[in-house]
Amino acid sequence: MARKLKKKVRLADIAREARVGSATVERVLNARGNVAPDTAERVVVAAKKLGYGRQLPELYRGTIRIEVMMVRPDTPFFARLNHAFTRIAASLDTSIVVHRTFVDELDPVAVARHVANPGFRRSGLIIASPEHPAVVDSLQAARAAGVVVVQIVTKVVEQEDVPFVGIDNYVVGRTAGFHLANILGSKTGSIVALCHSGAYMAHQERIGGFSDYLMEHSNRQHLFSLVMHGLDQDRRCADLLEEALERDRNIIGLYNAGGASSAVASVLERRKMRGRVAWVGHELTDQTRRYLKSGLMSIVLDQAPEVQARRALDTVLSKIGLIDVEIDSGPVRFFTITPENA
Repeated sequence: MARKLKKKVRLADIAREARVGSATVERVLNARGNVAPDTAERVVVAAKKLGYGRQLPELYRGTIRIEVMMVRPDTPFFARLNHAFTRIAASLDTSIVVHRTFVDELDPVAVARHVANPGFRRSGLIIASPEHPAVVDSLQAARAAGVVVVQIVTKVVEQEDVPFVGIDNYVVGRTAGFHLANILGSKTGSIVALCHSGAYMAHQERIGGFSDYLMEHSNRQHLFSLVMHGLDQDRRCADLLEEALERDRNIIGLYNAGGASSAVASVLERRKMRGRVAWVGHELTDQTRRYLKSGLMSIVLDQAPEVQARRALDTVLSKIGLIDVEIDSGPVRFFTITPENA
């Protein structure tokens, strides 16, 4: 059976897809200059989408820019996420540049200002940000201007047409409750939780799922008594946990829904609470692996930032039209790590 030859892509095809004249396409593909950046971008995208075989001129390297806005590069999770974006970006076509921006999570108005005025053109925006009306408004304005917006890790905009890439945070909270209740068994005492704050929808959902599970399934011997907002800051988290342990000598369970695991570990070790307080936390790192192996930590729930980075970029590239593959829109699968599989 004869194989069907692929139709050769003509300048007219690209011009029609990009909504420009053939002369403009010729100028871009032959690097003749005098083409507005946004017009050149449309031509490059159209050429890639249609499968134009020739290598694009050096002049148009990085024409398609995707910005990734994240917070807290010092935290293990966002460090892993940043590294994943760096690694994946290096494997992309030279016409695509991934620009990473770190913003101050404690200044959502500044975050919104950067969303509105990044200082450069971009085709797509991947964002992890606190929930705030100013950020919502700026994202809606960016979308209205034609920027593909994808939310990662935590939601800011609760709309079906604004893609979200991340784990199901409510379910991970329930999973934490399930493991903690089973580890504690018939022991009597208090359970406390530590999270960043109410600024992130992800943390609201985790604590909500955790609380709901304990309310529905745990026995009356386990009292969920306190949620502490540590902002993922080591000193603040350590102080809050110290105060809680000093105030309530019957704490037997802890769910850390955010970062600052090293601060939690230092408090539990200093108070010689290994084996006395069951601790469920997030993110598998060299540190948390050691805590698991030593018996200080009971369970780690890892949300696979590398998978989130890949899927977020694929979602943007698909929305732009550069790749034609089906992207999974369901929650990213998280992993339960125990001392046995750490």
